[in-house]
Amino acid sequence: MNSNIYFSKFLVTNQVFYKSKHSFALVNLKPLVPGHVLVVPLRRSVISLSDLTADENDDFFRTVQLIHRFIKFQFKADSLNIAIQDGPEAGQTVPHLHTHIIPRYRTNNVGDKIYEMIDEWTFDTWNERREEYLNSGGREGRKEFAKPDDQRTETTEAQMASEAQKLAESLSKYLAQSDQQMR
Repeated sequence: MNSNIYFSKFLVTNQVFYKSKHSFALVNLKPLVPGHVLVVPLRRSVISLSDLTADENDDFFRTVQLIHRFIKFQFKADSLNIAIQDGPEAGQTVPHLHTHIIPRYRTNNVGDKIYEMIDEWTFDTWNERREEYLNSGGREGRKEFAKPDDQRTETTEAQMASEAQKLAESLSKYLAQSDQQMR
């Protein structure tokens, strides 16, 4: 990356593995699981989703979609959590809009906020996945796969820079393959 990139007041240039005109993707300081990354607007004064301009909004969500596809491919995820906590009352801890992209797998859970709804699912594939989930221990079984925030440890600067470099290389290959498949 040529110029410094900030996530709110935090210099994150070495954590960034993708940069577009108005957005960037970076590895997470305290990932829930491997592959947990963030997509963030470049403009630091964007605290809430409603602060994006129309151009920034288009770029931001194109970036979220690209990184979504890449993380699902790279980490061979069955599903992904895509989450925005918009404001401190919603759990936003850094005052800069960001979207979490978190790989999820059939064998350990189906996401953090839908457990109350799981009994309401009626589609056949969801019922099959629900059974797999329940058979793997359900809510209790998932706890060994995603640690609570107070039990997660920070990743070192060197580890994040290394992970970002590897993801940037993989994303470049992924984009080249995707581009060839589209032709």
